[in-house]
This record gives sequence, C-alpha cells and structure tokens, in this order.
Amino acid sequence: MTFVATNPLPYSRRPAPSALWMHLAFILTGLGTLLLGPILPLLTRQWHLSDAQGGLLFSAQFYGAFLGGLTVSRHLHRSMVVGMSAAALGFGIFALAPGVALPACGLFIGGYGLGQLITSINILAGRRATEHRGSALAFLNFSWSFGAMLSPLLAAWLTPHYALRTLLALFAAAFLTLLAVLLLQLKGTTPELAAVEASNSIGLSPRLFAIFCTLLILYGGLETSLGGWLTTFSLRYGSRSLLLSEYTLVLLLAGLTAGRAASSLLLLRMGEKSLLRLSLALAAAFTAALALAHAAALIAAFAILLGFVMAPFVPATFSLLLAERPSARQAGIVIAVSAIGAAILPWLMGVVSTHTGSLQISLTLPFAAALALLATSLALPATPRSPSV
Repeated sequence: MTFVATNPLPYSRRPAPSALWMHLAFILTGLGTLLLGPILPLLTRQWHLSDAQGGLLFSAQFYGAFLGGLTVSRHLHRSMVVGMSAAALGFGIFALAPGVALPACGLFIGGYGLGQLITSINILAGRRATEHRGSALAFLNFSWSFGAMLSPLLAAWLTPHYALRTLLALFAAAFLTLLAVLLLQLKGTTPELAAVEASNSIGLSPRLFAIFCTLLILYGGLETSLGGWLTTFSLRYGSRSLLLSEYTLVLLLAGLTAGRAASSLLLLRMGEKSLLRLSLALAAAFTAALALAHAAALIAAFAILLGFVMAPFVPATFSLLLAERPSARQAGIVIAVSAIGAAILPWLMGVVSTHTGSLQISLTLPFAAALALLATSLALPATPRSPSV
C-alpha cells in the first residue's frame, strides 16, 4: 500500500535519509509484512498453537500496522526513527519471548513500526519526486515487493539449517542496524516540512469515503488471509513437504508481481472500473477453486492465478481514489484501514478452521470477501467529481 503526497516540499540540501536507505528499509518492511505466513507451520509445531491462536498472531501484527500508519508524525524523520525502533524492539520480543501472549505483543509493536515506516517513507519519496512521482514511487515499492518475495524464500532456505529464534533475532538486528545508519544520516540535517493539502483537493464525500474504506478493508483481508494461510493450506491438502509448501507463497507473490506489470499495460486499453471488476470476479472464482483443490500442482497453479488477478486492485483503486481529489488526511486513512481487514480476516479463518476442523471451509471467508469487493466496486460513481469552482 502506498501513500502519495500531492505536493513536493522543500527538504535539506543533503537529503536524509538517502534513497539507498529507503530502499533497504522497504525491503525489510516487505520481509516483515509477509514474515508470519511462511513460518506459521513451524510456530504451530514448536508452540503447539491452534489455528485460532495462529490467527491471533496475524491480528496482533496488522492492528499494530494500522495504528502505525494512522499516527505518522508530521515530522517524517521522527516517524522513521520511531518506526525502526519499534520494528527492532517488536521483532526482538517476538524472537525471544515464549508462549503466545508475549510474541503477539511483540508482533503488535513490530507491526506498528512497519506502519510508521511504510507510510512515512512513501510520503517523503512523494515529496522529493517533483517529476515522474508515480514512477519513483513504483520503483520504491518494487523494493517492498522484492522483500515480500524474499520472505518465503528465506524461510524455505534457512529454517532447515538454523534455529528460527536465531533467524528472527537477526531480522530484528537488521532494523537496529538501519536505525543506526538513519541516525548518522540525520545528524546535522534540517527536518523536512510537514505536508500540506494540494491546491486542487476538494475532499471525498462521506459516501465515497466509506466506499473506498470498505474496498481497502476487504482487500487487505483478502490478500493477507490468502498469503498468510497458503503455506499451511498447501502443507495440509497438497504437498506434505514444508519446503515445497513454502514455495507456494512464492508463486502467489510471483503472480502478483507479474500481474502488476501486466496491469500497467491493461490500464492503457481498459478503464479502471472494468479491470477492477473483472479481476475481482476472477479472484472470487479462483479462491473457490483453491478451496476445492487437493493436489500440490493445482494449489500451486491457483496460487499463481490468484496473485495475477488480484494485482490490478491497488493501481486501479488508487487511480479511482485520486480522481476523486481526496484530502491528504482522507487518503492516509483509506490506506491505513486496509490493515483492519488484514488483522480480522486471517484471525477469523483460524477460528473457523479450529471449530470446523477444516481449513478448506475457512476459505469461504476470503471467497465472501472477494464477492463483497465486487459488489462494493459497483457502487463507485460512473465519473469522478469535478472540483468546485
């Protein structure tokens, strides 16, 4: 998810943090956002977790991310320092604490840090890019996608050889290292000014604001529930190998990445609403097909297809949102609320799976979310509002 600042503002002659630092930070935030799904089967085995308890861990992380994104300071450097500190502390607690309660607390703190970092870095990048802002932000968020794809790959490569606690502690140390670099870069620089409203911002009506918030909440739940439970689902109903199951998430992310590239071409030939509705209809169909799959090859194929068809949602929805000329605060809230769905739906999947004894049955929840997204998209206005004169 990205937050695009609408006005470039002045900043120090020695920009801090550097572009390299921001890309490295985004790789870590991508890793952190997708961290839990690939290692959940290991945690379930080591900590004797039920599916409901596993879902609680997802909720803790994404409620933290929601709060972090919603409370970003007007002083972006401060939010980056807070975000790096919270991520290092939270993932450190998650690595070292026993049981479920303390790791959930650690994930909440770590998620808060991720929310602060993702939002503040996106705003800063949007300010600095006075030309080709969309291209600059897309390139920055490619680093997030790269980190997200690394998460299941590193889990598959490293967990057979190293203790999970050690790997998580190293991940927390990576945030601590980037925090030290950030403090060095910020030394002697002038804090960036706070964002202002764009001159052509007219704000969303309450109805439009509710529609876009609903879309983002539902999509956050759909994407995170599929990504979070896919490794476990593949392990139970497809491959019996944890290594092969972890690669299923890689396929979902690969489909998402390829779909993002294809979306940029499709949007030149199709309207945003048409592509959005087509992709959501296909997402519902493929989610239902995934729930019925019992072979590793089929699960892998539907993972790729789901990633591909969900890919247009973010660029199409953000394009429609910006066409309605929201205020910066409204845009920030719309993006932040996606974490609510990301917190609730995976947790509900765990609860349903625990009570029914079937993770397949719990996939009716993301299927229902996809249908609800499609229905909500039909409520979008036919044409964007014109600014008041």
